[in-house]
Amino acid sequence: MKQKKVLVLGCNFAGLTFSRYLHKEAGDHLEITVIDRKNYINFIPNIPIEVFNNHNPADTLEFEFQKFLKSDGSEFIQGEVENIDADNKKVYFTPNERVGSGQESIEYDYLVVALGCKLAYDKIEGFAEFGHTFSDTFYGNEVRKYLYNDYKGGHIAIGSDRFIQGQSPKLPKMPTALAACEGPPVELAFSMADWLKHHKKGSEKNITLFTPAEVIAEDAGETILKQLLPMMSGMGYGYKKGTIGIKRIYKDGIEFKDGTSLEAEMKIIFPNWEPHSFMKNLPFTDDQGFVITDYYMRNPDYPEIFAVGDAAAVTVPKLGSLGHMECEIASKVLANEVLENGEKIDPLHPMVVCFGDMGNHKGFYMHTDEWWGGNTSILKMGYTPYILKMGFKTMYKTLGGKVPSWGMPLSEILGDHTII
Repeated sequence: MKQKKVLVLGCNFAGLTFSRYLHKEAGDHLEITVIDRKNYINFIPNIPIEVFNNHNPADTLEFEFQKFLKSDGSEFIQGEVENIDADNKKVYFTPNERVGSGQESIEYDYLVVALGCKLAYDKIEGFAEFGHTFSDTFYGNEVRKYLYNDYKGGHIAIGSDRFIQGQSPKLPKMPTALAACEGPPVELAFSMADWLKHHKKGSEKNITLFTPAEVIAEDAGETILKQLLPMMSGMGYGYKKGTIGIKRIYKDGIEFKDGTSLEAEMKIIFPNWEPHSFMKNLPFTDDQGFVITDYYMRNPDYPEIFAVGDAAAVTVPKLGSLGHMECEIASKVLANEVLENGEKIDPLHPMVVCFGDMGNHKGFYMHTDEWWGGNTSILKMGYTPYILKMGFKTMYKTLGGKVPSWGMPLSEILGDHTII
C-alpha cells in the first residue's frame, strides 16, 4: 500500500514533538516531511535563567533537530512557508538556505500546522528603542547586556499587550483571554526580584506587573489567584490591571490605551500573538488566522488538516503544556486513521501545567483547569518545581522532543505532591 504523505509545517516544540510521536505511532506507514525556516530549536522557557546568570542564552539554548528527524526517516526542508492551498492539498514555500530561491510547492495527504505565531512587537510604538523582552535569544541577550552594563536601579514594568483571540462559530466553546500567556510575566517578577537583591540593586518594590485583563494570569483560576496575588502584594510588588493594551513605550515609561501611564526604566513586554499573515482568510482559520480545530486537533471542514501548538485556535493560553497534550492527541488520531485502528482516544482537556523559575534555585508549579470549569487547582513553591523545570529541558534536548508518555503525568504527580 502506498504511504500517505504527512506534511508538518513548523519544527519548534509542537512540530518536532508531533513529528516524532507520529513516527512512533505509525512511521512505517507514512512519509513524513517537515518544513521550518530554521534548522534548530530555541528553548525559550529557560532564557531568563541563562540571562540572570549572565550567560548568552544562544550559547546554551539552541539545538539542532535534524539528526532526530533523520533517525526517524523523516525528511526536513529548510524554507519559508508562504501559502496553503487547502482545496488542492498543496503548500507553497521558498527554500531559504540562500537568498534568491524560487518558490516551490509540495502536496500532502495530511497537513499538520505547527507554525506558532508572529509576536507583534512591530505593532508597539517605541518598542525597538525603549522596550525589552525574553521571547528569543537575541532579545534575552539584549536584556542581559542592559542589566549587567547599563541598569541604573530604576523601576521595572513587566506585562502584556492585549491579545486578540480569534473567533469562529465552528470552534468549541472556550473562555476568551485578554493576554496570550501571563505565566512568563509572573515568573519574571519572581526571578527579577531575586536578581535585584543578589546584585544589591533593589527588590520586589522595584517591579510593577501590569495586565490588559481584570486580573493577571486569569487562566490560573480564581483559587490560585486568591493565594498568589495577596502574597505578591505583601512582598511589595506593584500591580496595575485593566490597561486594555499598550499605546506606546517611551524612554521613561509606558502609556496605556486606558489613558494611564507607568514610569519605568526597564519596560519588559510580551506582545499580542498574531497568526502569520498568510494564514489570515484561509478557509480553515478563524477571523484572526488561527487554525480552527475540535478538541481532537482536527479541522471540521478539512479533516485532513490538523493544528498543534500556538497556531491552533484552541491553544489559549499559548502554553507549552497545552501544545504537548495536543501533539499526543493529534498523532494518535492520525495514526488511528491510517492504521485503521479502533483505539479510543480522549479529546483535549485543557489545563494549565506550568513550572516557573523564582530565582535562588526555587520555582513555582501551577496545575489547574478551573478556568475551563474544572476543579483542579494546585499551586506549589519550592525546590522541586525548579528541578522539574530544568529536568524537562535536559529531557527534551536529549530525546529530541520525543518525551515519553509518562513524562507529563510524572511531572504532575511530583508537582502536585511536592512539599518544599
